[in-house]
Amino acid sequence: MLLDVAVSPDDQLVLTSDRDEKIRVSWAAAPHSIEAFCLGHTEFVSRILIVPSHPELLLSSSGDGTLRLWEYRSGCQLQCCDLASLREPADHQGHKGLAASRIAFWRQESCVVLLCECVPVVFIFQLDASKQQLVFMQQLTFPHRVWDVVFEESQGLWVLQDCRDAPLVLWRPVGGQWQAVPEGAVSRRLCSHLRESWAMLEGSVGADDAFRSLYKVTFDNMTSYLKKKEERVQQQLKKRRRSPLPHSPEQTKKASPGQSALSC
Repeated sequence: MLLDVAVSPDDQLVLTSDRDEKIRVSWAAAPHSIEAFCLGHTEFVSRILIVPSHPELLLSSSGDGTLRLWEYRSGCQLQCCDLASLREPADHQGHKGLAASRIAFWRQESCVVLLCECVPVVFIFQLDASKQQLVFMQQLTFPHRVWDVVFEESQGLWVLQDCRDAPLVLWRPVGGQWQAVPEGAVSRRLCSHLRESWAMLEGSVGADDAFRSLYKVTFDNMTSYLKKKEERVQQQLKKRRRSPLPHSPEQTKKASPGQSALSC
């Protein structure tokens, strides 16, 4: 099942992510010819993004709750960030719900933003290109479900959320910390347009967790087998207790001496 697609800036390579934990790097002119695999995720790969300012690098997010950085032409993993360990407060539910529905990159500050599917949290990283590493900067927490995020190069990060009163909020870094910008003329105009189409917007965003059916499901067949086996054994024991034991041939002869004498 194909989940996301990216194309290299030179249009030579096509990158695809799927439900089977892998990212495939193929030649656009001959997609059956595979250049490399990016392997390491342990759940479906929900989103991939080639870093615009560093086209040799790839970002990926997965149902395993990690954000990974790759040198995709060779399939080499450069870094793996466990999102559950970054959550504030600490998340006790593991990686469930931390698959990204959006990965965005801001050239101006070399910032990476990760929006998870069903958690009202946005993770912000900074890319250190010289070290080819991601540095965790901040977690933005929202009182409502976040539908989407996008960077505007001259403004900052626009956040679209499930709140009719304030559907669109602009965030900018101030003194090293991201903060919400007070509503201005542009955001007021945009919010007004969103409210006019609110019913359509609510109906188009879909369910809370679109990735739920993609997670692996494990079945404990052995427990079910042993339980059924024990039930069969108990039924057989009950049947034996109810039915009389069969008579032996000696007991039958003793029970009918007249017949034995006649036969002699």
